[in-house]
Amino acid sequence: MKKIFKLTLIVSAIVATSAFAQQAGDIKAKTPYSAYVQDARGVVARSANGLCWRTGYWTPADAIPACEGGAPVAVAEPEDIVLGADGLFDTNKAVLKPVAQAKLDKLAEDMKRVNVESIIVTGHTDSRGADAYNQKLSERRAEAVKAYLVAKGVDGKKITTKGMGESQPVADNATEAGRLKNRRVAIKVVGEAK
Repeated sequence: MKKIFKLTLIVSAIVATSAFAQQAGDIKAKTPYSAYVQDARGVVARSANGLCWRTGYWTPADAIPACEGGAPVAVAEPEDIVLGADGLFDTNKAVLKPVAQAKLDKLAEDMKRVNVESIIVTGHTDSRGADAYNQKLSERRAEAVKAYLVAKGVDGKKITTKGMGESQPVADNATEAGRLKNRRVAIKVVGEAK
């Protein structure tokens, strides 16, 4: 009977010791003072989802890399595409010329490799003409680009159009070369590569 009791006691001690042994996924706290909640073994306490529990004294300087994950994922900046200054629209027109269609064909093809979140199409004009007329013309140019992209298979629900009229020139409207640069459409595509 003594033998069985001793054997049971030894087995119990082994089981208890292994229960307190550090697990492979355990994260050791910086002891004796840690900005993370820790158990008696000095292991950082974690939630059911594996998140480390911080104390109210935690600061970024106290961060343990294993608790905070890797470096933040870099988010790609939205890409701006400007169509203009090369005969995309005739003066006072919102009809896309063949050179504009070719550029939009390439853009539509490129967007097949992107998980597109949104597309913002902004039309612009030069300063010739009345402000109200130029506003409407810039809106029609943006809508023409949207219609063309939708015809090429781009989801129209993700496209927002707006016209800025002559309010945002990129060049001097006093010269023909400057006015040509100001007759443009800017397209901002927001998304991530597939």
